[in-house]
Amino acid sequence: MTIALIDNGSLEPAATRNLRVVAEAIALSVEATVHPVSWKHSDRIPLSALDGDPTGTTLATFVPAHLARGERQFVFVPFFISAQGAIGSALRTDLEKLSTPERPFTFTFSGSLADAGVIPQILAARVRETIALAGLDSPPVIVVDHGGPSPLSAELRNRIADETRALLGTEIGPLAAASMEGEDHAHNHPLLAAQLRAPGFDSGDVIISLLFLSPGRHAGAFGDIAQICGAAESATPALRCHLTDLVGTHPLAATSLAAALRATLSTVHAPTFA
Repeated sequence: MTIALIDNGSLEPAATRNLRVVAEAIALSVEATVHPVSWKHSDRIPLSALDGDPTGTTLATFVPAHLARGERQFVFVPFFISAQGAIGSALRTDLEKLSTPERPFTFTFSGSLADAGVIPQILAARVRETIALAGLDSPPVIVVDHGGPSPLSAELRNRIADETRALLGTEIGPLAAASMEGEDHAHNHPLLAAQLRAPGFDSGDVIISLLFLSPGRHAGAFGDIAQICGAAESATPALRCHLTDLVGTHPLAATSLAAALRATLSTVHAPTFA
């Protein structure tokens, strides 16, 4: 059986580094090898950017390489906010395309962070960290995700935001949910840029709670969200945005995924092929 922690993939080296850290933490917990694998993109990271380690492994090379060794059973640990909807369907389709009559294989997915219900706990912890670090008093909070074509993602974002608000109570002021982009889809609204112009969020200290797993083009130090916040601050000098740390770098993320993997491994049996 081959186990892999799989994310969407990024050209940002820090995303691959974080994937490796989380995979190692899960491996230590379950006492089994867990390979860090990206769905796409990461194989284009220059070797020098990963401290001389091999470039990021992607699904298209990982599965065939293991099939060539005679391995026929895979368990994937989804390093996504949720592996449901369009992402899950497309990922499963790509996996099915890699199976051939000569080299068939089976695969399953362990539970996600959304399944485990820990994301609101992590967001609340990250907000509290930011409040303490910046010395804030009941600041407004915007929970922001990427935004996408599926309304399921927005429903999850909104549910997570509601549960985070309940956990934080009077520690914060008003809380809103927003998406980084995706203005063509009504379910993504409000977009972050618009929410930063809304009353109660358009001046003073505002916490931007990042519903992202790893640093990258969007949630990195100089990524899209930081630029959106910078533009809002330039337009309104009284506004000060404070970005939280990420969901996927919190220890509870690895702990929860390890628990989900153990539950899956307890039910997986060796496949048979005709």
